[in-house]
Amino acid sequence: MSTSLGVDRAGGVVRVGALAPLSPPGWVEAGRQLLAGLELGVRDVNDAGGVGGRPLELVVRDTAADPRRAAAAVDELAGLDVAAVAGEYHSVVARAAAARADALGLPFLCSSAVLDALTDQPTERVARIAPAQSHGWRVYADFLLGAGHRRIAVATQPSVYWASGTGILRERLAPRGGGVVEFDMSVLGPAALCDALAAHGATALLLLVGHPEPAASVVRSVRRDPRLAGVLIGAPAGQPEFPEWAALLGGDGAGIPFLRYLPERLTPLGTRVEAALRARLAGPPSFVAFEGYDTIAVLADVLRAHGTDRVDITASWARVDTEGTRGRIRLSRAPGISVRQWAWPPVRIADRDPTAPDRFRVLHTG
Repeated sequence: MSTSLGVDRAGGVVRVGALAPLSPPGWVEAGRQLLAGLELGVRDVNDAGGVGGRPLELVVRDTAADPRRAAAAVDELAGLDVAAVAGEYHSVVARAAAARADALGLPFLCSSAVLDALTDQPTERVARIAPAQSHGWRVYADFLLGAGHRRIAVATQPSVYWASGTGILRERLAPRGGGVVEFDMSVLGPAALCDALAAHGATALLLLVGHPEPAASVVRSVRRDPRLAGVLIGAPAGQPEFPEWAALLGGDGAGIPFLRYLPERLTPLGTRVEAALRARLAGPPSFVAFEGYDTIAVLADVLRAHGTDRVDITASWARVDTEGTRGRIRLSRAPGISVRQWAWPPVRIADRDPTAPDRFRVLHTG
């Protein structure tokens, strides 16, 4: 067996690297929620005796939504002898981190990024808690069709993630009589987008753009345009999940369906974790915080059962069977997905209730 890594030889601490967007232009609120879940998971592991009596330590690095910064952080963490790397929210950033971890032989358990092609080639070193984009966004397309929407517009920006999402929607909608038209928000402003929408006659507009801008400006402009009073605004990437959205847009941010990776009822563990996360965050936790906690729960089970050797960790993904906050977690090979995958976490379509924007409504279950 190769030499065990991830152990501080002086103090016997088991180290796990953590990646999250904690500064702009990263989505800082998502990063804060993810980190809260990761940190709570580590606290609970240590309160239960750690890993074979050794404390678990999180070594956090801010990716700031920068793929190069994420790859450099993986290099640094590998040099610090972490047993594995966890986390990350932004898909393009997670892809860079996954590629570098794979090249270094470092296990990476991705918490929240959903891009199907997390690695160019199939690998055993990378696994993921979040559902693949193709799974969640097909559920979203089915919701649109079920609600009677066939003419779909997307306000988009250049990005592998947004382009992938548009392709998934188009592929799912076309055989059922639906169509997608793209409006490039690197060219159009919100007012010009409203004119284009009115001319096209789309019944739904999906926000495949950055948050808070231009997403917030687009929402305000569409809400105030009487020509678009009947147009559904949607946000499959989940922007309305976060308190910042409600604080920024108030009532304008309600009634915008988004993908939410939470079950109808949390597990008993999830109920307890929800209360602890609420106290830690001074507000309701998002599904991203639960993804962070579940990531540590899986890693702790793996480390306890198979040790801190990186090769042994990688070989153990297929044997994962962990109680999570949102269900039983097992990592398998899903068709078309290049990494080990929880297939699948709960997927629901929700929105903020227009009569009480702090309350969520479930509109569809996948």
